[in-house]
Amino acid sequence: MKAEGTTDARLVEFVYDEARLIDEKRFDEWYELFAEDGYYWMPLTRDQPDGVNFTSLFYEDRFLLKVRIERLKSPRSFSQQPASFCQHILQRPTVEEADAARRRWVLRTPFIYVETQMDTQLVLAGVTRLHLVEQSGQLRIRLKKVDLINCDAAFPSIQLFP
Repeated sequence: MKAEGTTDARLVEFVYDEARLIDEKRFDEWYELFAEDGYYWMPLTRDQPDGVNFTSLFYEDRFLLKVRIERLKSPRSFSQQPASFCQHILQRPTVEEADAARRRWVLRTPFIYVETQMDTQLVLAGVTRLHLVEQSGQLRIRLKKVDLINCDAAFPSIQLFP
């Protein structure tokens, strides 16, 4: 997605567009939003300092994201028989940090996430922080950190991307 004069409104639009790509299962397009050094991180505990030295629910670089996306698309993926679906319900994102000179921003978005598979429905709530950078005129995700309210709970398998 083009950065086109990166205003707060454009940053907020990026957050909504990113969630919509997941909800519509446009995973390849979503994957392309990540910077080459981008990560998708869901901490296991509150105030977890990092995803490298501590166990996380998810801590995936682009390679691992691609592996998971390919698994989700495969007709031989047992966990997706039948397929899972999801919906993000977002509060309006706010810009928490902005460094226009370095072309970096952090947006905070409270959310409710619903994932279904047949009769099973999983509801998660929390706050996402998208760390965005502008690279070659495009906004890219350097880090998508998903802090769940009940991150330390026992969860069933989360199939998609809260």
